[in-house]
Amino acid sequence: MAELSFPRLPDFIQHRFPGLLLTAAIAGGAAWLAQRPQVAELGLGALTLAIMLGILVGNTLYPSVAAPCDAGVLLAKQKLLRLGIILFGFRITLQQIAEVGLSGVLIDLLTLSSTFFITCLLGIRLLKLDRETVWLIGAGSSICGAAAVLATEPVVKASPSKVAVAVATVVLFGTLAILTYPPLWLLAQHYFPALSMAQYGIFTGSTIHEVAQVVAAGHAVGPEAENSAVIAKMLRVMMLAPFLLCLSGWLRRAPQQPARRGIAFPWFALGFIGVALFNSLHLLPAAWVASINQVANLLLAMAMAALGLTTRFGALRQAGAKPLLLGLMVFIWLIVGGGAINLLTQHFMGLAHQV
Repeated sequence: MAELSFPRLPDFIQHRFPGLLLTAAIAGGAAWLAQRPQVAELGLGALTLAIMLGILVGNTLYPSVAAPCDAGVLLAKQKLLRLGIILFGFRITLQQIAEVGLSGVLIDLLTLSSTFFITCLLGIRLLKLDRETVWLIGAGSSICGAAAVLATEPVVKASPSKVAVAVATVVLFGTLAILTYPPLWLLAQHYFPALSMAQYGIFTGSTIHEVAQVVAAGHAVGPEAENSAVIAKMLRVMMLAPFLLCLSGWLRRAPQQPARRGIAFPWFALGFIGVALFNSLHLLPAAWVASINQVANLLLAMAMAALGLTTRFGALRQAGAKPLLLGLMVFIWLIVGGGAINLLTQHFMGLAHQV
């Protein structure tokens, strides 16, 4: 009688498990650091810390163990990323849209679309940066920071060095926003006395890059601002999937991009939408959803760690100062242009309610 053989299990253990274990260890370390009070006050979330630790390890210890770990690191950076984005939908419900109202939806939509368009205009036309880097910086600045950059990477087929440059850019200026927005609230009160703390929270959630940074900045202003900021931010996160679908469709049809007509359809984006719709029905117990969110955090942190491990400082130095200059210009737009969008939208929506 012939023996049963399991060829896939040894292959998985030999070629993928070491890399997955390494990324999981970095993700766990990042999660532990994110819970330290000193780090939490800086607004550095587990995803941001995971890529920072990954870059540190990738440029010191990783080259000596790259051979047995590369396959697992690649799996984390691609497959686990997509699964993590899908499960991220369990953070979103349609009920959250109703809480911020139509004005909040419109503000997020206008801010997202205008920010991405302006990023492309400045980056490609003015600074002459490559399209992939500009698209990634635009996605991260428009939607949800590093997570949006990672989600956009498989759609635009960008190299790890370009992804790392984009992540570093949005993390830098998102962190700067934590220090900038609380003092801006005092300035806004002086020039716009009718502006409520909740309205300023919507401005915060619609313009700051990362979720953790939004929480930190909103908390520094006040609880009412923090609550509305988080809701507005979650609404932006929910727009990630439609954005990826639109970007994928545009890349298929753009005449100046003939080489990208074979781009794969981002099925994980539809999975994200489907999970968010399912989550809106509240069919699962809260404990299950909390556990799923923890798994999603782990998968995304592992993907971040994998990206950091494959990033080299040499590639970042080659990128030059232009990506940072683009990030700075977009940061200024988010404050000035995003503030104008918030004020005008709330003003005209208020007039419409009066009528």
